[in-house]
Amino acid sequence: MSAISTTPFEVNGRTYAPPAKPIAVICIDGCADEYLDTSLARSRMPRLAQVLASGAYRGMVRGALPSFTNVNNTAIVTGAPPSVTGICGNFFLNPETGEEVMMNSPEFRRCNTILTAAADAGRKVAFITAKEKLRTVLGDGVVERGGIVFSSEKVNEAKKATHGLDHAEDVIGKPRPEIYSGDASVYVLEAGAALATAGTADFLYLSTTDYMQHKFAPDALESLDFYAALDTQIGRLLDAGCIVAATADHGMNGKNKPDGSPNVIYVESLLAENFGPGIKVICPITDPYVVHHGALGSLVIVHVEDPSTIAPIIESLDNIPGITEVYDRETACRRLELAPDRIGDICVLCGRDFVLGKTPADHDLSVLDGGLRSHGGRYEEMVPMFLSHPLTPEYQAKAAADPRNFDIFDFVCNGTAL
Repeated sequence: MSAISTTPFEVNGRTYAPPAKPIAVICIDGCADEYLDTSLARSRMPRLAQVLASGAYRGMVRGALPSFTNVNNTAIVTGAPPSVTGICGNFFLNPETGEEVMMNSPEFRRCNTILTAAADAGRKVAFITAKEKLRTVLGDGVVERGGIVFSSEKVNEAKKATHGLDHAEDVIGKPRPEIYSGDASVYVLEAGAALATAGTADFLYLSTTDYMQHKFAPDALESLDFYAALDTQIGRLLDAGCIVAATADHGMNGKNKPDGSPNVIYVESLLAENFGPGIKVICPITDPYVVHHGALGSLVIVHVEDPSTIAPIIESLDNIPGITEVYDRETACRRLELAPDRIGDICVLCGRDFVLGKTPADHDLSVLDGGLRSHGGRYEEMVPMFLSHPLTPEYQAKAAADPRNFDIFDFVCNGTAL
């Protein structure tokens, strides 16, 4: 096995000095702390419990807002907030074209990734994700530098020229899993463990999907079985000699009324009733995976044709029960670290048990079998982070301050006490 590069590299204002050990950073999509921090969960995750008992780091970190997948995965692999990356949602109204589009292309990202910088420094990089949308947003440049990038969603389509290898299903000897399943996430970690064990990759970013967290509460048997399966694969990464670190892109909460129906505030409907036409609401949680959430999250963006209506609209929304924060563009960019040309005129957030939508006609609630669990706001901003090793004193101090989920590569490369 060839020596592992320890060449430092710089990206987006930070210098990373990776140790001479394989590194596996995991984003457990939708992993609220409750999924890890119950006695039942701990009993089903013995490998994680073992490393934490040995003095490894475990704490809470603050994610980026909006607390959505594209926003936070991009922040994690760049080490930078949305104000730098330009990725402020899964979906937005492009001011250059006037079209509502998915942010599913690297053209929307405004900075380089840690993955390409690590590859340039001699690391063998692998980026494996459950969701194909993340491969297309964040995987550019890795294959050209000799790395591997594929999704479990479309693992059967991997080609050497575009993904870094042919027949990616052969990595773990399993066919493509169903994306609406826990298997899609377990597959990601299985593939990462196989590549690390073979020495094919020594700098891995493994990102799962939150289908299970959208469907099941932390104490559900399905959740416990799912996290037990993840723990097995974390153990395989540890056995391969990896420094393993994990965090989440966002948490997850139930968003239902007492009768079990989704607790939705239809913002565009309310504003049209009170202010007339000329108002458009964008739900930046929107992505191809509507079964997860029905495009209902806890943050929306409002675009208005008449700027004179901004102040009265903000005042009106502030008085609606369940809405907790309403900001104009400048304030939203300052408080939420957003890019001004990637959001609209008004940013709206809601309470823990609510979601925000456009109009009833814009959301198919029939896909939400068993109620709604979703994310996007303040109440899904705080997420767990753990490392398989202790931190240096300097990084213990950072961890005690205001650590972010997108500090995780910094903690692994620069702050691990070996």
